[in-house]
Amino acid sequence: MALPQVVSRDEWLAARRALLLREKELTRARDVLAADRRRLPMVRVEEDYRFTGPDGEVGLRDLFAGRRQLVLQHFMYDPAWDEPCRSCSAMAAETGEGVREHLGRRDTAFAAVSRAPYPRLQEVREARGWTFAWYSSYGSTFNYDFHVTLDPAVVPPSYNFRDAEELTAAGQAWLTDYVGEQPGISTFLRDGDEVFHTWSAYGRGVEEMMHGYHLLDLTALGRQEDWEEPKGRAPVAHAADPGFTT
Repeated sequence: MALPQVVSRDEWLAARRALLLREKELTRARDVLAADRRRLPMVRVEEDYRFTGPDGEVGLRDLFAGRRQLVLQHFMYDPAWDEPCRSCSAMAAETGEGVREHLGRRDTAFAAVSRAPYPRLQEVREARGWTFAWYSSYGSTFNYDFHVTLDPAVVPPSYNFRDAEELTAAGQAWLTDYVGEQPGISTFLRDGDEVFHTWSAYGRGVEEMMHGYHLLDLTALGRQEDWEEPKGRAPVAHAADPGFTT
């Protein structure tokens, strides 16, 4: 395995200080991006989407649990699958009680939505000890309208804000006739009884929820996946989680 160069403490400090300047630039750039994200216009949700949860049928506004904002994970779980998506499972599990409590203190709820029927979700939730709010959109157009269930027979091909022509130009022509689930995150704002869609992310944008990856990015071996630079640091026996489409 190719490990980092061994140097003196003074040489390390000089290199670390140089990298710190770039890290500070990235932090400032993220602050600017976050401000622009907050300036993003929003869209009123007109459709009366229905979901199934522990208390039976509910609407999108109910997923807010009385709060003004909602962070929603589009959790990949096709009705035909025996198990939910492994990476989506890791993402949801990393959104632990501490994270949800922090969101709650800022008037923000977290919920996951999958297309599998609710009894299947409840069974998995209980077996794995998950405590996050998880709802089924089975029988609803919600997943199709938010482009996380793709089927050209139902809705025109679109993923990560690219239509069929743009997907083909980007080398992702396979998505133009793909039928199935894809990951995503959406955020919503409630103003009185009205609900607004404010933001969504797909592909690697869902890494915002993958806190373990962010911590691994701080380490010398990183995520230990073959695509990373510098090459040669991923353990041979490492089984990487399935990646997401960029």
